[in-house]
Amino acid sequence: MGIILGFYLEVAPLFPLLAMLLFFPVLYWLRKKQSREGLPYFEIATAFTAVSLGIFVVAMGMGTSLENHYSQHDFEKESLWHLKVREVLKPNPYSQRYVAQVISLDDQEVVGKVLLNLPVHSTHTKLKVDDEFFVLSSAEAIRPPLNPHQFDYKDYLRKQAIHYQVRATYNTILIADNPSTTLLGLASNAREHIISKLKKEPFGPDELSVIQALLLGQRDDISESTYNDYKNAGAVHILAVSGLHVGILLLLLQFLLLPLERFPKGKTAKLVLVVLLLWTYAFVAGLSPSIVRAVTMFSFLAYAMHLNRPTNSFNIIALSILFILLIKPLFLFQVGFQMSYAAVFTIVWIYPKLQKFWFPENVVVRKTWQLLSVSIAAQLGVLPISLFYFHQFPALFFISNLVIIPFLGLILGMGILIIVLSLANQLPAFLVTAYDWIIGIMNAVVNWVAKQEGFIIKDIPFDSVQLILGYFAIISLVLFLSRPKRKIALVLFAGIITLQGWAIWNQFQLQQKESLILVHRTRNTILLHQTGNVLQVFAQDTTNLGNTIKDYAVSERIQHLSKNLIQNSYLLNQKRLYVMDSMVLYPMSKDLDFLLLTQSPKINLERLLDSIQPKMVLADGSNYRSYAERWKETCAQKEIPFHYTGEKGYYVFDLEKP
Repeated sequence: MGIILGFYLEVAPLFPLLAMLLFFPVLYWLRKKQSREGLPYFEIATAFTAVSLGIFVVAMGMGTSLENHYSQHDFEKESLWHLKVREVLKPNPYSQRYVAQVISLDDQEVVGKVLLNLPVHSTHTKLKVDDEFFVLSSAEAIRPPLNPHQFDYKDYLRKQAIHYQVRATYNTILIADNPSTTLLGLASNAREHIISKLKKEPFGPDELSVIQALLLGQRDDISESTYNDYKNAGAVHILAVSGLHVGILLLLLQFLLLPLERFPKGKTAKLVLVVLLLWTYAFVAGLSPSIVRAVTMFSFLAYAMHLNRPTNSFNIIALSILFILLIKPLFLFQVGFQMSYAAVFTIVWIYPKLQKFWFPENVVVRKTWQLLSVSIAAQLGVLPISLFYFHQFPALFFISNLVIIPFLGLILGMGILIIVLSLANQLPAFLVTAYDWIIGIMNAVVNWVAKQEGFIIKDIPFDSVQLILGYFAIISLVLFLSRPKRKIALVLFAGIITLQGWAIWNQFQLQQKESLILVHRTRNTILLHQTGNVLQVFAQDTTNLGNTIKDYAVSERIQHLSKNLIQNSYLLNQKRLYVMDSMVLYPMSKDLDFLLLTQSPKINLERLLDSIQPKMVLADGSNYRSYAERWKETCAQKEIPFHYTGEKGYYVFDLEKP
């Protein structure tokens, strides 16, 4: 709660620090004085202390309120930035992006992170983690989404404490000699060295990309088709080095190091060695956030197993969450963090209940039921989050998990052996061939499951209210099935009815809605006319729509969609919209409400405005930016409102009758 409050209220760290200093003596006094009867003052004070701690750690993590944060300086003009690469992001067709730590700004020591944008260039070597360089540039604010219901990259970066970006070219940066080395840089170099070794072996391209993701968490080389296969088969978690991999690795290490327990102090030595090997694996995998989270959690679990006494698993989970969030509070907002802990929590909670429900005597049936129980429990935990973020549900998830997970320990163990032998230049060809065949079989199984499209439920609208109500219904259902009581049944039915009521209310609101929206799309003009659950798309080119229409249709619960070529003139609720393209056809009538300029028409706008007298002028992404800037100046002189989608984003037309 403290982290969420601190993030959205942007409280300076001084206030929660003072609050904690005030609460600590109060806590001590209440612990001594509180009686067993009456209000739990000590617990209330503890809760306020925890909230203050959350606000403090997130304020320090964000850093924007600190005096030495670069955002406190004048960086909008060109300044000399001294940056250090902290993370290499996946490139897009136009740019290579990096997360960089700001060391100094105009020779003043500062803190904070920026997004560095460099153009993709085949002749230049990519920067590596720990590289330091100087660049003369100005910082830009991260641009918000230009279209409705589009992925908000600005908000995503803000939740990683990145607020600005720096654009540069390879010719304008000066690489510093002898940069300081960090643990993250060493881990990244180790991973790149292993990948370079694996690339020399005769693995197939698809198999190698999956091996890199499976063992090292490097997913940049995975083809879009392979990634979509794993996503549609409900097995994408296999491609992210996370709790599943580390949990299997922990069990392997516990088994392999079991002989150590025969020696004096052997159990302690085994614990130290297991934790050390887990963190070594995290280091080799590049110390990515997902692997650090997983290894932290399973390090606590390894300690609990070492104690060998009845331990509340939820306490172990909570302790690892507390430890992680104290150091990295912004992890709370990462989808991976939310899904990992939701899955672990439900496995620990629901799996034993499913085993009590049915415990087969046959060994094969029992093991199959255990695997199926783990899959069902994990899927129940992540289902609302998955629907909220990804809007799809792979109904055959249990097939891919049943087929792959039993062999995942063998695949991981064999993969680690291949890495060790490859580094020692002792990797035999038959082992490469065998592992390549195993990964190929795994890809084929996933591909077959993904092709059963009838079992993949896509484009499911699911909002934040449904997310909360969904978890409420799942928790109530599990409690009811565990202990069928009347009160719990009433709570369960209330949750289900509320969830259905919210869906009905959304449909009612939808039927009352009518809107006309001009969206931003490069080299195209797109108008969206929504009437209830019906969406009409008017476009210059109906084949160049991107994900804009899909994102809008899912979020707005559209059931009927049609595509049409755009016309020159529209009349909606007595309001006139005229679309002028490169043909430069003048409207027949004057007194337009809206004039939309598309396809960079070569016009004298000042004369046109005097002629047709529109109340507002709009320009979309099909126009040259230089034209839009010139039109903006002309409209400002004429005191006519101007809206350019490339600058301000989509425009919602006011359809109320005059």
